[in-house]
Amino acid sequence: MNLFALLKTLIPRTRARIRTTIDYLLGDTQDYFTNLYPGNHSYIARKILNRLIRKLALDDHNIEKIQYLDPDNHIVFASKNKRLFDFLYFHTRLRHLNLPYPELGFDLRFFFLLPVKRLFRIWLSHLDYFFHHFSFKDFYGSGYAENELLSGKSGFVCLIEEDDFYNRFIKASPDPLYHLIAFQKRTEKPVVIVPEDIIYVTKPMHKNPGLGEILFGTHEKPGLIKRVNILLRHPEKIRVEIARPVNLKEFLLRPDISCLDSEFQTHRLRSHLVDILNRQRKSVTGPVLKSRQEITEDILTRKSLREYLADYAAKNNISLKKTNKKAAAYINEIAANYNLRVINFGNWLLTWIFKNIFEGLMVNQKEINRMREKYTEAPLILVPCHKSHLDYLLLPYVMFRNNMPCPHIAAGKNLSFWPLGPLFRGGGAFFLRRTFKGAELYAKIFAAYLEKLLYEGFNIKIFIEGGRSRTGKLLTPRPGGMAMIINAYLSGACDNLYFVPIFVGYDRVLEEDAYLKEIEGGHKSPETLKGLLSTRKFLKKKYGKVYIRFDEPISINDYIQQKNIDLSRATAEEYMNFVKNFNYKLMAAINKKAVATPHGIIASAILNSPNNNFAKGQMIEQVNTYLNILMAHDAELSETLLMDLDNTFNTVIFNFLSRNFIELADEDEEDITDETYFIVKHNKRAILDYYKNSVISFFVPSAYTAIAILEVDRFKFALFDLVQRYRFLQKMFGDEFFCDQEITCEEHISRCIKGFINEGILVPDIERQDMLNLTSMGLRKLKWFAAFMLPFLESYETALQYFEREKKTSPSEKERAKKIHSYGMRLYKRKQVRLKESLSLINFRNAARFFSKNGINGPEDQIQIDYYKQILNRLTRLIIS
Repeated sequence: MNLFALLKTLIPRTRARIRTTIDYLLGDTQDYFTNLYPGNHSYIARKILNRLIRKLALDDHNIEKIQYLDPDNHIVFASKNKRLFDFLYFHTRLRHLNLPYPELGFDLRFFFLLPVKRLFRIWLSHLDYFFHHFSFKDFYGSGYAENELLSGKSGFVCLIEEDDFYNRFIKASPDPLYHLIAFQKRTEKPVVIVPEDIIYVTKPMHKNPGLGEILFGTHEKPGLIKRVNILLRHPEKIRVEIARPVNLKEFLLRPDISCLDSEFQTHRLRSHLVDILNRQRKSVTGPVLKSRQEITEDILTRKSLREYLADYAAKNNISLKKTNKKAAAYINEIAANYNLRVINFGNWLLTWIFKNIFEGLMVNQKEINRMREKYTEAPLILVPCHKSHLDYLLLPYVMFRNNMPCPHIAAGKNLSFWPLGPLFRGGGAFFLRRTFKGAELYAKIFAAYLEKLLYEGFNIKIFIEGGRSRTGKLLTPRPGGMAMIINAYLSGACDNLYFVPIFVGYDRVLEEDAYLKEIEGGHKSPETLKGLLSTRKFLKKKYGKVYIRFDEPISINDYIQQKNIDLSRATAEEYMNFVKNFNYKLMAAINKKAVATPHGIIASAILNSPNNNFAKGQMIEQVNTYLNILMAHDAELSETLLMDLDNTFNTVIFNFLSRNFIELADEDEEDITDETYFIVKHNKRAILDYYKNSVISFFVPSAYTAIAILEVDRFKFALFDLVQRYRFLQKMFGDEFFCDQEITCEEHISRCIKGFINEGILVPDIERQDMLNLTSMGLRKLKWFAAFMLPFLESYETALQYFEREKKTSPSEKERAKKIHSYGMRLYKRKQVRLKESLSLINFRNAARFFSKNGINGPEDQIQIDYYKQILNRLTRLIIS
């Protein structure tokens, strides 16, 4: 009895001592799990980890997505695949940036990264729990995960892993997303899930993996050896991406989600997050690559196309075999042969070339990031202006250098010559004929090819002007290619499209001599191997800077909804009218993103001078006036215009002197001062006009407004006095300049008047607020702006004189423009045409098109001819007087 009593006394004491010891060893809490990563390493381990992590760049665009998160929200990072390094990278990198960083790994165990003391506490805690409950402590059931999130720690969850899926599906193991959903339903604050991915291989995946991918893992999911090799040898090729965060509270409130039970909500959430990460990866790597043969077979074996080919063969009374053969030949003629080796070689070659001939490629990183984000939602249709053959190369190069896939490029068949043709095809170029007239089968195959590219998810670059601008300004857009792309979207090739207006500008274009010859009526030289070899001389010159700007992508879904039109029920005429208006919107957006360069502004001041000679001081005053208006209208100026203006002006003047665009009036003058006079070379005015036209879009509204004010012929006037003439000029030159149709004439005029008031050209009337007064200095400056229109007024007047003399015929637009040009050259030699730059084939073509639309086709339309001649004569005299 004494022994039993002794034991009865000792056991509780022993238990109490053991409890006290355990409590002492465990500290303030009984909850210890290997899922919490404290980040305490030894000095050597910390150095190694930091060195590896520093090699991987996390750009500002991705950082901003976390910076803008509300710190009061519960943040959970989501990785597609289960990789410990992803957790360690974001934990360490974001912690150094003082941003929310993951600490709690829902699917991860950090056995080998935890200090021995913590491992002992984890073991002791679980052992103690087991002896009390005869079961192991659960990470979720204990409330530990929820408490840690509530305390402000961020979590980390993996979405796809074969073993985890097996455990959840077969063994009914806890699903982290299920518990996150349950947690969200119990708390008011949103749970924000941040999808992230470390892309070790930025190359697109091939449909059929090679031996290396079988042994060491695919591009999407590389094995451990492959990841370590890339991390140690080529860390610069690794791309870290953070996708658009998902607000779980908002996700659960969606009508299609809220009606489901928690299990199916979990499945939908996982699918949604995986889809986001897949799209984010595709914005870097591009879609899965298929061979050219696979693409061809997919197109030619489509049921709808097979039925069309059968109908075409029957309708044209030719055999189906012959029709199929012709269709296959057309695909072979058109299709690209996208090849990564060619693209990598092109990247190396173009880097060397561009460093030799340009002083820099000026791009806006935020605009590229915005474009990449849109690519996660739908394919991009890249719509750049077209000023040089280098446009084909610059945009893919810039995208490739900024971790985006090279687009497929619509290129003229004239560029398919050997050896460039095969190289261009390898870089993503597909070739099209200049015209589809009379080629019904070819047009159908080309449309099917576009539809296939969009279905596969490729980006497409198309020049809607149809060809290079020889005048420096945008050309009238051609609707055919855009109509085919929109039609492919309507056929279900993709759910949406984003059209990206892109401005590409040059300080100096390589083809300026060829353009001068063509502008003056010469024949265009065809692209040949001999011509390619002669381009070596261009590598010895410098062509200044290149400016590339990307406007806000335009969703075709949003645009159609905004226009409230059902294209599926539209007639052919209504559809083409929709395409035309959309093209004009894109052209206006390109002009909006233009960059004003010193070459363009100084060329404008030189050509807008009243005489063929000018003083440097007068020209500088004119340039400063133009710059003030540009800044008042928030136009983008090149860097050189924002730094040392005097040095920039002198550099351009000396450049024009060295290229014989201008010459000193006094050849013996050694020092150039503000009183120095220059003479403009007549045979170089067309090239100067090219550079003037590169900035003319900024000044067109001001020029229209200035002409309208001059025509009022009063020093006091109201805004409504200008509207009629402004609207007339806007309509007449509708094919020359593209305005945003959503902005009224009154709004354009009001904006210009504000700029003129800031410049001292106009002052508001003291007595009547709706009236404006023209200052004495303002009259002279108004003519500087109105002079932008002089070449066009003279071109259109020359076209009228041609119609007045020539009998009515039905030549093509191109032939008629050539005849007007020949007639204009005769007038120029008789000194009845003042400006050499007004003898432009493009101007004559647009003038003939405008007058034909307005009932002028020959001398029998004399009443209409006299009406327009009277207006053009009066406006011209107002400017030059």
